Amino acid sequence: MEGGPASLRSAAPADWPVHAGWSDLVASFWESPQGQSLVHYLEDRLQAGAVIYPPRPLRALELTPLEDVRVVILGQDPYHGPGQAEGLAFSVAPGVRVPPSLRNMFLEIQRDLGTPPPAHGSLVRWAEQGVLLLNTSLTVEAEKPASHAMRGWEVLTDDLIRRCAESGPPKVFLLWGAHAQKKASLIDPAHHQVLTANHPSPLSARRGPVPFIGCGHFRQANEWLESQGFEPVRW
Repeated sequence: MEGGPASLRSAAPADWPVHAGWSDLVASFWESPQGQSLVHYLEDRLQAGAVIYPPRPLRALELTPLEDVRVVILGQDPYHGPGQAEGLAFSVAPGVRVPPSLRNMFLEIQRDLGTPPPAHGSLVRWAEQGVLLLNTSLTVEAEKPASHAMRGWEVLTDDLIRRCAESGPPKVFLLWGAHAQKKASLIDPAHHQVLTANHPSPLSARRGPVPFIGCGHFRQANEWLESQGFEPVRW
C-alpha cells in the first residue's frame, strides 16, 4: 500500500519538531523504553507497507506552545481516512469534507455563540490561540480506527496533560465522551475549569446524560477565560 504526501513518511522522532516548552518531556519519552518500543513499532509498520496518519504526529506541540495553552480539548485518535488527519484533534486539512463530529462542534458554536460555521474544517486557528488539540493516541493506520491505541502514545499524552495541569495559569479542559473523561484524574478541578459532556459524534451528541448539543461549553470556556483575565477564544 502506498502512502501519499498526507501520510507518515518517517518514524524518526527527530523529524517531528515541537515547541521548546514541550521538548524536555518529549525527549524523555523517546529515550524511555515505551518511547523506543513505539518508534520500533512504527518503523516495522511502515516497512510492512502500512499507511499511517497524520504526517506530523506532534503538530499540536508545534503550533501551541506550552506557555500559551489556555484550553485543552482531548480527542481519541486521528482520523483514519485519506488526507483527513492533520495532527490536531478533531481537525481536518482544508479542502477535506468536515467529519460529523466536527460538524456538530460547529453547530454547537453557532447555537451557543451565533458564529456561523467556517468554510473548512481546519482548526489551526484555534491552535494558534492557545487551544491544545490533543489526541490520546497520535497515529493511526489507514481505515483502521484505534489501530495504534495502547502502543505507547498514551504514556506521552498523559504526561502532556499532566504538564498542562501542573504548570502555568489555570486552564479550561473540555472532556467530551467517556474516553476523554477518563483523563479527569490527571486534572485538579479546584484549579482548572473542567467541562464534561457527551462526545460530539452523531451517535451521542444529542443523547443523555449530558448532550453535547446544548452543552454551552464554548461560551462557558470564554466566560471563564475572561474571568481569569484572558482573552476569549475566537471560535
